[in-house]
Amino acid sequence: MSANEDQEMELEALRSIYEGDECFKEISPVSFQFRIGDLEDTKAFLLDVTWPETYPETSPQINLDAFFNNRISAETKQLILSKLEEQVEANLGTAMMYTLFEWAKENQEALMENHKPVVTALTISSSDVTSVTSTAKKKEKKEQLTKAQKRRIINRTDNKGELPRGWNWVDVIKVGPFPFFFKLEL
Repeated sequence: MSANEDQEMELEALRSIYEGDECFKEISPVSFQFRIGDLEDTKAFLLDVTWPETYPETSPQINLDAFFNNRISAETKQLILSKLEEQVEANLGTAMMYTLFEWAKENQEALMENHKPVVTALTISSSDVTSVTSTAKKKEKKEQLTKAQKRRIINRTDNKGELPRGWNWVDVIKVGPFPFFFKLEL
């Protein structure tokens, strides 16, 4: 059989085996993704496998560069790839996708035993915090005045916006023979 016939047969077998399985995804007739572990599992990873023209006589391309694997350290990724390459070498020349996927599922704990999740921390500088608080202060609204209140203010002030001298004085009151002056402080 030629390489293309072997690929077609294996593709048909994979489709029938993994039909309805949410862990298996066919990207194209020669490219597949297989998730090892549950979505919530911190030790889960996603295998990205692509067949070259001459597969299964040559090894498939396997990588762990999917976004799903960002939390896995580079050392752990390298360990997984090296162990999978050993399995590929052992099965070279035969249809091996099912064997690889099942081997990875069975050995997930061993592959991920030294796994320490990569944590990307978000750092916030004090200048960022002060800029956020200053913009919050700028957003505070001034108290809105009605038209009547604005007219009263304008009528009390001169053209410079200042109140005239004695604006808060009270008129002279005559009580008896002597006038009294009162100044009210508000």
